Amino acid sequence: MPPQLPPARLRLRDVSKSFPGVQALSKITFDLLPGEVHALVGENGAGKSTLVKVLTGIYPDFEGRYDYDGAPAHFRSVRDAQHAGISIVHQELNMMADLTVAQNIFIGRESSSPLVSDRHLNRRAQALIDEYDIGVSPSALLRDLSVSKAQLVEIARALSFPATKVLILDEPTAALTDSESADLLQRVDRLRAQGVSVIYISHRMHEVMTVADRITVLRDGASVGTLPASESSQEEIIELMVGRQVVNAPKKRSTVPQDATVVLETRNLSSRDVHGVSFTLRAGEVLGFAGLVGAGRTETMRIVAGADRASSGSIRVHNRRVTFRHPRDAIKVGIAYLSEDRKRYGLVTGLSVAENTSLASYDALCTGPVVHERTVQACARRYIDTLRIKTPSPRQLVRNLSGGNQQKVVLAKWLLRDVEILIFDEPTRGIDIGARAEIYQLMRDLVEEGRSILLVSSDLDEILHLSDRVVVMREGRKTGELDISEATPVSVMELATRQREGHPA
Repeated sequence: MPPQLPPARLRLRDVSKSFPGVQALSKITFDLLPGEVHALVGENGAGKSTLVKVLTGIYPDFEGRYDYDGAPAHFRSVRDAQHAGISIVHQELNMMADLTVAQNIFIGRESSSPLVSDRHLNRRAQALIDEYDIGVSPSALLRDLSVSKAQLVEIARALSFPATKVLILDEPTAALTDSESADLLQRVDRLRAQGVSVIYISHRMHEVMTVADRITVLRDGASVGTLPASESSQEEIIELMVGRQVVNAPKKRSTVPQDATVVLETRNLSSRDVHGVSFTLRAGEVLGFAGLVGAGRTETMRIVAGADRASSGSIRVHNRRVTFRHPRDAIKVGIAYLSEDRKRYGLVTGLSVAENTSLASYDALCTGPVVHERTVQACARRYIDTLRIKTPSPRQLVRNLSGGNQQKVVLAKWLLRDVEILIFDEPTRGIDIGARAEIYQLMRDLVEEGRSILLVSSDLDEILHLSDRVVVMREGRKTGELDISEATPVSVMELATRQREGHPA
């Protein structure tokens, strides 16, 4: 006979939520036990955000039943949910940079009494800082904290409500390093031991499998399964998320001929942050760049893309030496850079899909100052179909698309320009599992067409899955290069900790 579970702290039965023309949630069933970490996973658009907004009172009107602590929940606002004991920490930190830690923790709840001083507020904040071992001063300005410390302050604020029983963490490690993420997961374990119930939302499946007791999978607004984490595999969860099998095995060997044309070569490339980096890129090849944070990979790519200048060394394209003073110089010889910060450097989010697709090609789409709007729309529709961009029309604003579809729009921009060499810098950051698989397939299609790719990723599985060769860097220097047939997590990390090629750390 299975063990008797404790009464649920929070329970949803057949909860549905619709908007004009959209069924966002459809008969969702979900429960959360006392002292449980329950992961909520699904692709972008699966319904996670809508469900959280129901739980926290942002969407007070819905169909179905929502019980909290054994009684029907009637939250009309976030404040109602907070006072009942449900708090959320959003992916984008929701605090004031110019206020102190103490002021941020208690913002909106300071006593109006003139007798309550900053000293009193700091004492209250210090108690929370000590309890959760945050290691900051209550009088420190938030802007002076690291991202990880600011994240912990926001968690402390969420837990500062006297009745907090449920904590919702939405992509809590998205902006953290691996060591900071590991520290956060340990803190989640401590909260569980204290009896706090945690809803953990993340695209990072290894974290979900590590920290969760149970995992509920959403797909297309419906709950398609709840599984014990200890009895499940990542592959099983991902298949439920996307509705199909996703193969993510490391590449075993390169299919690029040894005598393939060298399309790009750097020789002793140097700048303030890059020191003597040399590599070659062949036609139809994915050359991966691995390394720890601060290894200099993005800095190297920015030089190759013309965004930053080299102090010495050279770049050759098809064996012709080139000098870049501006990204447009690199674009002219067929090099495009897809930045890790696509919203800042790759897109104009207030413009439409069609306008963003055409940004790098207006010289071919204009006669003088006149833009051929019909051609712009036709080009956008072509790439919407080719890249399977999910958008109601080419006129949709890019800011309204998911991360995966935004990345496809950036790619469409450069394919319309017909560049030969594409630099992908963290191409799947913030992108869900299903969209990630689509981006991988698009990259494979590109090299099969004869284009070449420089790939920078902090996800080692991604590097090993896509690359033909792997260049490893540390502190701005190349420490080694591996054919994919000999690249493993161990061999890559060994090189990532070396001082320079041939010299152990």
